[in-house]
Amino acid sequence: MKRKVLLPTDFSKNAWQAIGYALKLFVKEHCDFYVLNSFSVVGHAIKGLISTEPGSELYETAKLESENGLARVLDMLAFRDYGNPKHHFETVSVNAHAVDAIKNVVEEKDIDLIVMGTKGKTASKSRIFGGVAIMVMEKVRNCPVIVVPELAKHNLPKEIVFPTSYKTHLKRKELDYLIDLTNHCNAAIRVLHISEENKLSDQQLSNKALLKEYFNRVPHTFHTISNTEIPTAINCFVESRDSDMVAFINKKHSFFESILTNPLAKKMGGDSKVPLLVMHDLRN
Repeated sequence: MKRKVLLPTDFSKNAWQAIGYALKLFVKEHCDFYVLNSFSVVGHAIKGLISTEPGSELYETAKLESENGLARVLDMLAFRDYGNPKHHFETVSVNAHAVDAIKNVVEEKDIDLIVMGTKGKTASKSRIFGGVAIMVMEKVRNCPVIVVPELAKHNLPKEIVFPTSYKTHLKRKELDYLIDLTNHCNAAIRVLHISEENKLSDQQLSNKALLKEYFNRVPHTFHTISNTEIPTAINCFVESRDSDMVAFINKKHSFFESILTNPLAKKMGGDSKVPLLVMHDLRN
């Protein structure tokens, strides 16, 4: 069965690099890639005096720019000899906010995975993630997403770091995509516990045992770092081992939120070469 991958683009350099990463990641798989660009003309209307309806000059100009941009992406793929017979491309141009457009295409096309850049054209260099990337990681909860930094290496991940507090009971289904990707890439999972306590509680030990059970068919090891801020601990672990990816379960009110908002995550997000795989708590 073909894998269905959504590639949102605003035609920025980072978006193009995320597309290249996805093609490399699934170079040996049959895939349908949906290259999505969303355009919006609402912000250009002055107190409703300028029509933004389909057929209006403003709407048709924005739509044409979007479609021409998508055509250039396909031309670039052809020019750079990405002619993989296992890969099929379809372009999608939508008049909507980027996150709404992504949500709709995920539903309509039954998308398996989103691959996108960390930042778009207008993102500040001082920010860790662009606004759209953050909203997709937070709001599109029925599909995993890989967020690719601008400096990411285009190679199959061989070591995927999975940070956890062991405080939350995870279901096997929530880890399905991580296990699938690990098998696909012949990779290993490194479970990283950032410890705030001297020893694990009974509940934490139980949750750790469940992870051992879930990961029993893929190579994996368990590691602990104590008394260190979460983003710093992850960053140091990844750098010291030259790991290739960091995977999270994004639970509401979890320590994942600190990764996105904590300034210590600057290296992880802004200067990192490591993509993030974000999965979601199925109960939220």
